[in-house]
Amino acid sequence: MISGAFRELLEARAAAAGVPIDPESVDKLQTYFDLLSHWNKRINLTSLPLEPPTDHAVDRLFIEPLVAAPLVAPSVAVWFDLGSGGGSPAFPLQIVRPIERLNLVESRERKAAFLREVIRELGLGGSHVLTTRIEALAEDLENAGAADLVTVRAVRMSAPLFSQLDRLLKSGGQAVLFGGASQKLDLPRGLDIQCVEPTLLVLRRRRS
Repeated sequence: MISGAFRELLEARAAAAGVPIDPESVDKLQTYFDLLSHWNKRINLTSLPLEPPTDHAVDRLFIEPLVAAPLVAPSVAVWFDLGSGGGSPAFPLQIVRPIERLNLVESRERKAAFLREVIRELGLGGSHVLTTRIEALAEDLENAGAADLVTVRAVRMSAPLFSQLDRLLKSGGQAVLFGGASQKLDLPRGLDIQCVEPTLLVLRRRRS
């Protein structure tokens, strides 16, 4: 019953946002929602209401990533999603806009186990879970300048975060920040604002 309510709500909210979703993607998004709802009973993946899902929950977890999909450059091949937790925005975005290599960065093992199960259930080839802290990831020299895309949600937009983004992104790479558009920003010299939407901010690393 919850799954049916989610499907109807997802299609209604997507139509209201002017975001087209094909039937195959709707099926995969529903599978992801079912897993998220099931696991959320055991571990805290999201504080947003899922049983039943609300307009706000569906908008935050599903519609916002779908709105971001057309803003992602077509050349993106390597993507880091920081603090992946419950899997949004990474999974909805990967479902509708598949990227060759998705690295989900999550330091907590139980949440990492959830992310791995979603990858298995949805058959998301090229998706991997990195059980490490964001700070350690950014400090690893192998990751410096490796990312075409970095996404992040539900963290304070701070100087350390922008420094980590600047370090991870390759020349011309993008960072999509969910929920950060209204915050005051103090960007490092290497990052420019590419696009501002009501619930997200897109940055681009200057080309060297």
